[in-house]
Order: sequence, then C-alpha cells, then structure tokens
Amino acid sequence: MKISVCGKGGSGKSTIVTLLASEAKARGYSVLVIDSDESNSGLFRMLGFDQPPIPLMELAGGKESLKQKMSQPNVLAEASILIENIPSPHLLRRDGLMLVSIGKILQSLEGCACPMGVLSREFLKKLTLKADELAIVDMEAGVEHFGRGVETSIDSVLIVVEPPFESLEVAKRIYSLAAGIGIKNVWAVLNKVPSEEIARILERELYETDIDVIGCIHIDTEVFKSSVEGGVVSKGRASEEIRDVLDYILSR
Repeated sequence: MKISVCGKGGSGKSTIVTLLASEAKARGYSVLVIDSDESNSGLFRMLGFDQPPIPLMELAGGKESLKQKMSQPNVLAEASILIENIPSPHLLRRDGLMLVSIGKILQSLEGCACPMGVLSREFLKKLTLKADELAIVDMEAGVEHFGRGVETSIDSVLIVVEPPFESLEVAKRIYSLAAGIGIKNVWAVLNKVPSEEIARILERELYETDIDVIGCIHIDTEVFKSSVEGGVVSKGRASEEIRDVLDYILSR
C-alpha cells in the first residue's frame, strides 16, 4: 500500500508520517518513508536517522540530466523498482524503517522543483511493494503535486487538517483533486487539536464536503518537545491516537 500524506504547510504532515511509520513498524511492517517535500529538511531526524539519505535526484544525475538518466541503466530506469534494489546510501535503514528522499531545494536561483515532481511521480509509479511492506509519502505542502501527477500511483490519500480555516480550504481542494484522478480512499486526520469542541467543528466542516475524518491527534507536549529537540516521537498521547488512524487505513 502506498499512502500519501498531504496538507497545508505547517499542518504537521511530517509528524503524522513519523507517527504512522513508527506504529506500522511496531506491527511488523517494513516501512518505506518517501520524503517528497523539497523544502522541509528535518524528516530524517524525526525518524531517528543521524543524517539524510543522498537524494534519488543525484542517482538520476541531478536536475539537469534527469530525463537522460531515467532511460539509462540504473534502478530508476527499471520497469519495476523493489525496495531491496534501491542502493545505499540513497536508502537508509533502521530496524524495519527505511527512508529515501527525492531531492531538496538547497540554494538560491536553483530553479523550480518540477523535476523533483517528475521523479516522485515516476518513482512511485514503478515502486513495487511486497505484502508486508508499506510506503508512506511525505508530500510537499499544498496541492501543486497533484498538478504534476505525483498521486497517480497512490492507493490512499491522508489529509492532515489543523484548526486554522486555511487548512480546511486546502483539505477541500486536495479532496477534489484526488477524486478527480480516481483515488477512492481519501480521508482526513485532525492534528494539533486543542479541545473536543474544536474537533467537532472541524469534523462538521469536513463532513459537509464528504471528507471522512478517521482520527484526531490532540496537542501533545511530547510532540512539541521532540520537535524542539529534533528527536523521535516515541511516546505520549499522539503515539496512542495514531493507532486508530492506521487501523482504519489498513482495513481498507
């Protein structure tokens, strides 16, 4: 199963990805996290790695030669990509948890991220998972990745929604775009929720757009502490609440 985690910038996508990956790993799955957000550089720390993987963009020869390299002999040119065939150091491993990164914008005047979107789309299209493997994709903020067709090979879309109104508007656009390319499994998870009253308001707004809410992650001091320290979220209320979210996803 390939799960795309989307949402407004700052909604907590990387946190939800980390929580889902940790819980799935605890259940015995081999979990591949795909960092497809070209701006956020801290996901590797949240997953417990000391350094990020070398981006797959470098395996493809960089942004300039992406098209040529995708057709030359390497794992990216294969019709089907197995996790085990992704070479180190482009794939990091830790106790059943794996991480790859598409690429990052690292300097001024580097150009747009469109080549990274192309690579994300082609990599996800070719990625072939075994029965005990899950792929969880940390998407870039917003909706532009839908325009690049990144989600065309995704099984499920999980929209992270936080209390601000803008997050609801982005969620509605994501839902519409995902439905437009035929993705049937599109759900929302509420994040950074301060009270049950706020949760009910968000659920009502999303329900009016036919978006099912499959979980609620309340504000958790352990999450904030880990984000400040750059560490892994391994305990606390959020780690418990994510279980229901994963239960629902795996049952579909």
